[in-house]
Amino acid sequence: MQKKKRFKFPWRTLISVATFVLVGYVVYQNWDGFVETFNNLKNANLFIIILLLPEQIFMYYACGQIFFSYLEGKFRKNFGRKEKLKISTELNFVNRAVPAGGIGGLAYLTYRLHQFNITAGQASFLYIFRYAITTVVNYLQALVAILILFALGSIPSGAEWIIWVSLLMNAGVFVGLGLITYVASSKKRIDFFGKVVMKVTDAMAKAVTFGRVRHMLERDKVQEYFLSIHDCVLIVKKDKKSLLPPTIWGVIYSLCEVGSYWIVAAALGRPEIFPMILVGEAIGSVFDGIVPYGPYELGMAGVMGILLGGTESAMATALIVTVMTRALSLILTIATGYLPYQKAIRSKNG
Repeated sequence: MQKKKRFKFPWRTLISVATFVLVGYVVYQNWDGFVETFNNLKNANLFIIILLLPEQIFMYYACGQIFFSYLEGKFRKNFGRKEKLKISTELNFVNRAVPAGGIGGLAYLTYRLHQFNITAGQASFLYIFRYAITTVVNYLQALVAILILFALGSIPSGAEWIIWVSLLMNAGVFVGLGLITYVASSKKRIDFFGKVVMKVTDAMAKAVTFGRVRHMLERDKVQEYFLSIHDCVLIVKKDKKSLLPPTIWGVIYSLCEVGSYWIVAAALGRPEIFPMILVGEAIGSVFDGIVPYGPYELGMAGVMGILLGGTESAMATALIVTVMTRALSLILTIATGYLPYQKAIRSKNG
């Protein structure tokens, strides 16, 4: 008697279709920016604009190297250069073209590194570290830019509040990262945090299903996940030098992020606004990990415009540079990452 085949939920197909819809939504939401960018290209130096392509690809690679350099050095994992660039490009696509904030990127990184026997906790640790190092670098970049603007007397009267907002926002991120480190460095604290997460998710499950489902997550897996993060923190504490390579790549990645805006500004004949870009990007990046579109552009363009003088012309320049960079980066992200991402999702080995 022939056995009946078990039904397998087509989650790969579902994710693939959902991604297509979400990317379509992102394109729709940014359509005005694409049109505006196309119209402004006639005023830009296209030879300089073309530099965005190799610069962006190298930026994807640098982001991936934050993870891979640590895994290769500490856990002796072997990643081919082509594989590293491929995963980095896919991860960049998820982070920038799929409106899921930092959660989407973390989930995808965990999924892609699973085939290399990297646990969800280890992937989460690396993801948090990547966010931490880029935040630190952004903060230092903004601080240097502020000092330069003060030295040159280039901060418009009444715009000093921007400086304090920039410093306070980044300081708030430092406090958040410090709390994560504090919790993760103690087995007792992280075990307590895991129990809190279980209680919250259980309450959500009961509320949504009207008591039919009592547990959204498996208690053993949740505990294993948080203990894995704790183990990573202990490993780093014993061998701080292992963080040097990913830190260097984090600096390079952050410089590339700012460099993208400077390339567009230079193409538009405004290379001198580089310090304003540094401060604006520092504020915008705080929102970027939470809400990929909207607040980032408004925050960055607003800060740049005020530091440029706050006039209608200054605000227009800041907005054009910000929108053009984000639009061109998004186009390159989708063009280089969509197909590799779909292939990875559909692959059984992905």
